[in-house]
Amino acid sequence: MGKKILIAMSGGVDSSMSAAILTQQGNQCQGAFMITHDHAEKAAKDAQTVADKLGIKLHILDWRQKFEKVLEYFTDQYKHGRTPNPCVFCNRNIKFSGLYEFAKSIGLDYIATGHYCRVIEIGGKHYLYRSENIIRDQSYALTMIDRSILEHLILPVGNEDKNNLRKIAAELGLNIADKPDSQEICFIPDNDYVAKLESRCPQLIRDGDVVDRDGKILGHHTGIHKYTIGQRRGLGIALGQPAYVVALDANENKVILGDKQQLMHKKLIASRPNWLSEIPQMPFKADIKPRYNDNSFPGMVDILPDGNIMVEFDTPAMAITPGQAAVFYVDDQFGTRLVGGAWIDGAAD
Repeated sequence: MGKKILIAMSGGVDSSMSAAILTQQGNQCQGAFMITHDHAEKAAKDAQTVADKLGIKLHILDWRQKFEKVLEYFTDQYKHGRTPNPCVFCNRNIKFSGLYEFAKSIGLDYIATGHYCRVIEIGGKHYLYRSENIIRDQSYALTMIDRSILEHLILPVGNEDKNNLRKIAAELGLNIADKPDSQEICFIPDNDYVAKLESRCPQLIRDGDVVDRDGKILGHHTGIHKYTIGQRRGLGIALGQPAYVVALDANENKVILGDKQQLMHKKLIASRPNWLSEIPQMPFKADIKPRYNDNSFPGMVDILPDGNIMVEFDTPAMAITPGQAAVFYVDDQFGTRLVGGAWIDGAAD
């Protein structure tokens, strides 16, 4: 009879092919489309067309109210001069926990998504590993999910090649075979996050100073929510040399610029760790990824007495950004395992 699986279906290629693969394997599959904003009709229609083609039931879950929690987090982080990571936050607090609870409520035992990463069972325990398709790897986005979910999680396209998936989708006659990858935040369909923030929190629109590290005024801004650490473009200030945002001061409403060297840091401090393996008892060597689109950097990870995390890189890393997740990877005989992660509070040197 196969496994009883609820598949998250967004109307895109990856989730649609996850549904196709699991259905073809003889599992008892149902789909779930999550409405996260008011303009989801096209994506819902695509997901329904795929579900109909595969002969599986599709549940339409109106989660707009649930996503208010994500929007509140999103706005609050910008208020405090942090750069949020809504996907990581959502995957823990809304998506994976919510999908699994819904799956259980309709008699299903597993959930599946179209993420490019792997769950491997070792000695009766389940661990999260990077995709072997490194360019596509999405393990970072899952770093904060509850570890107990791993034994109920299936990732059918974890190691696949996207072009090959499109080819198979076309052969199966699925309408999404040529659908482009989504580049937008799922709850902001036009990707205009500044407008969304300002409509929800007009007090973010505050004139302030752009300064250098010594406090010298270089120019002015209309809201620090329009900036992120490491930003170089769109500053509107000519200094005769490359300038970067090196810090945001929410209390003083200041954007602080500096040179590239001032963006480099050997250490970071992070809080609220989440472990997807056994909690380390000693400092450990890891590859640390401080941002989704960053490379990983080798270094040491230490759990401090207060439970916070100290990371010391072998060589300085660029643009340590409060609000992002620092994710810790170690290599073993099965591949590259995601040990855990924590929310970055700032550079520590």
